[in-house]
Amino acid sequence: MRDVSAAFLAALRGSHTMRCEAYVCTTYQNGVSPDGVEIPIIDGDVIHDGKADVRSTLDLATLGDFPYKVGDLLVPYGNEIFVRRGVEFGDRSTEWVSQGYFRIETVSQRDVPTGAITVTASDRMAGIIDGRLTSPRQYVHDTTVKAVFEDLIFEVYPGAVIEFPDMTADAVTINRRLVCEEDRYEFLRDLAASHGRNFYVDHRGHFVVRRPPAATEALWTVNGGEGGVLVEASREISRRGVYNGVVATGEGADDVDPVRSLAVDNDERSPTYWLGPFGKVPRFYSSPMITTLTQARTAARKILQDNLGLPYSLDFTAIPNPALEPDDPVEVRLPDQTYVHTIEKVTVPLVASAPLTAQTKDVTLVQRIEEASA
Repeated sequence: MRDVSAAFLAALRGSHTMRCEAYVCTTYQNGVSPDGVEIPIIDGDVIHDGKADVRSTLDLATLGDFPYKVGDLLVPYGNEIFVRRGVEFGDRSTEWVSQGYFRIETVSQRDVPTGAITVTASDRMAGIIDGRLTSPRQYVHDTTVKAVFEDLIFEVYPGAVIEFPDMTADAVTINRRLVCEEDRYEFLRDLAASHGRNFYVDHRGHFVVRRPPAATEALWTVNGGEGGVLVEASREISRRGVYNGVVATGEGADDVDPVRSLAVDNDERSPTYWLGPFGKVPRFYSSPMITTLTQARTAARKILQDNLGLPYSLDFTAIPNPALEPDDPVEVRLPDQTYVHTIEKVTVPLVASAPLTAQTKDVTLVQRIEEASA
């Protein structure tokens, strides 16, 4: 969950004034206070999806002149929209929570010429996905992970900020010759995964390569009743998409010995225990970027953490907390049960009349992910 004050969180549980702003940025900027041209918000939302290649997307309805020439604000030629939602306090000050920067993709107007203008937009990863290489690019075995990311990202976004908050990427090198044939996003995503990291764009517009957070203590409580935020909830139990083991292997067309690691749910209390009645349900992952046993172990554990958990899903709508994001653990209190789930997808509305919606999965009983023999 993004850093917000205790006063901000307390205000969400009572009567409060919501504010939301959108700015069109004609130059590349980073951070949570860019310069731009403010446009009105009629309706819309931001979707943050931890499973999607483009983590955050924007749907926005606004008013103004429909764009038709290169210099217009809303033409889809590279301009971005920065969005933030906040709480206004009694002293008229506002605490803002950034939702990110979004490249304009499409602009439409149903009622010509004065109807609302609808804009769809995507976070900056869309530019990396679109920016395919026109010829293969080779990286020799002693190239650092940081250098690879900088080479492929700076070519698309020269002003990008790239962060490795839990990795010394300028000291970690690739251990075999690697070739990026065409898809720079897939190459970087797999390189991050081979080191047990996710790769995404955050609310500041920064490219982030980091380990998934551990789902431990809940960061936010979703409950009904007095002082509560819960509107409604639905739940489902299913085996679909649940694995309790991951085999990670590294093979390439060179003389580097292949490595292999199996990570499993080794918690006897877990319903997806590797040796329990759930059965052995492995997922297989192979990448030439995995060259050491340590990398194989790290990748296997990371992928298992992404796919493991009780086969329960819980969807809820609630009074919006715009600081929530994918992988955040939340406590959901229902009349007959309390769940601690991690958010997979959250939709943050940009108008006061709409609730927040979230999709979650339960990981409360998974305590031990360990390497095992096949």
